[in-house]
Amino acid sequence: MADHGNDHEARQGVTDEAGATGGAPERAWEALVATARRTVADGLVVGTSGNVSVRVGGTVLVTPSGVPYDRLTPADITGTDLDGRQVLGTLVPTSELPMHLAVYRGTDAGAVVHTHAVHATAVSTLVDELPLIHYMAAALGGPVRVAPYATYGTEELAGNMLRALTGRSGCLLRNHGTITYGATLDQAYDRTAQLEWMCRLWLTASSLPHLTPALLTEDQLKEVQDRLRTYGQTTPGSPSGV
Repeated sequence: MADHGNDHEARQGVTDEAGATGGAPERAWEALVATARRTVADGLVVGTSGNVSVRVGGTVLVTPSGVPYDRLTPADITGTDLDGRQVLGTLVPTSELPMHLAVYRGTDAGAVVHTHAVHATAVSTLVDELPLIHYMAAALGGPVRVAPYATYGTEELAGNMLRALTGRSGCLLRNHGTITYGATLDQAYDRTAQLEWMCRLWLTASSLPHLTPALLTEDQLKEVQDRLRTYGQTTPGSPSGV
């Protein structure tokens, strides 16, 4: 863990780097804690079963291990460099730090959200890929894969996850949960919520006896991906809609 001198130097360094991303580490930490609490409020995690991180320059702010989110304060800021060396705070980072760091090293992610959402976790035990039940799979890059099981907190799990994320911004973790990333905390969280909703949708539709849900084709999904490239508010005052 970092001593007080290193902590001060690291905090100053992160503050300097944060100018390019629009905020000091203290503000990024507040947003991270708010997102972590949201995962509990929205039923995506129970207790401390998930974790959240955000990248500020070369530092990764991450929820600490085993601390309920409602107890986190500004003084609990926890951060590491991209090699996992702790540079901010004294609380031990989440045990899933290897997964978070693997995402940052392998993608352009600005934030990562990991949950044990019940419907997504259930789906992870049934299939190798979430069936194309809804076109919003396109928002995650395509059909959502399931990473093979490995013990939590291990480099093996991080490697399995990274392979499942190839060309994707989210995946399922077998008998474990979900992980998504985005440019911002809001985007990473929205992708997590969307993935859980799609898993719930598929489980609901496939549970009816003697009926099989209709699935989309790869061509239909690609058409949606093309449309999503121009979806949303591209200029002030421009219309948007699905």
